[in-house]
Amino acid sequence: MYKQIAENKRRTIYIIVVFVMIIAAIAALFAWYYNDPWIAVWTVVAGIVYAVIQYYASSSIAMATAGAKEIEKKDNPRLYNIVENLSITTGLPMPKVYVIDDSAPNAFATGRDPQHASVAATTGLMDIMNDKELTAVMAHEMSHVKNYDIRVSMIVFGLVCVVGLISDLAFRLMFYGSRRRDSEGSPMGYVLILIAAILSPLVATLAQMAVSRQREYLADASAVSITRYPEGMIGALKKLQSHSQPMKSQNIAAESMYINNPLRKGFFNNLLSSHPPLEKRIERLEHGKEKF
Repeated sequence: MYKQIAENKRRTIYIIVVFVMIIAAIAALFAWYYNDPWIAVWTVVAGIVYAVIQYYASSSIAMATAGAKEIEKKDNPRLYNIVENLSITTGLPMPKVYVIDDSAPNAFATGRDPQHASVAATTGLMDIMNDKELTAVMAHEMSHVKNYDIRVSMIVFGLVCVVGLISDLAFRLMFYGSRRRDSEGSPMGYVLILIAAILSPLVATLAQMAVSRQREYLADASAVSITRYPEGMIGALKKLQSHSQPMKSQNIAAESMYINNPLRKGFFNNLLSSHPPLEKRIERLEHGKEKF
């Protein structure tokens, strides 16, 4: 457990460093193409400023992107009480609690540390889960909070978002730049467009790979240790498996945050997913029931 926490803290630093290097490389390329070194300077400065801002704001951005609404105990006593009880059991600070109006059963946690954490559950999840299963799911999310998985996922979310913005900016610069050059069609311009076209999915893939699938197995096991009831987590995963559907608001940048892949099913989505297959997660818990 402590090894996982330390590794997640180191991984956060590595991802931020890679993020700044990617921004610097893109800035240098465009500065060279436009023969203007200030493009590189201001792009790097903006990238560093963005990295700082997204470190503190990504949690709120992720919730807004998912369409989540913060609740108080009176709004949904069932969910709020479950999270509150888990907070007391685990000794973690009480996170903010959100609800997502979506029939797809899912949940996620986010934040930069346990003191600034948030957890969310969809209405679809609460509809199909009994209290013990819902408690297991939220214990799974609280385990991500305790293990600092939320920080890594949050940084990945911000990285993938900004790379998408940079790629879009590259297309616009090339489009308007070619118009200013009377549509001469510079070969280097086309090369830069190609780089922008492949950059976003490539970095998204690399970022997802930085989020280890092992963290889901660990969170499942931790949830069982917290609840002392393996059947709750096993039953929850089985229901997620049988009722699985893509969420209405989909964002590949936020995929690693959820307990179950929120994207549409497909070969590449499954191949690059930061989540191990549900059947394997169930199998591990089934085989380890006697140890809990």
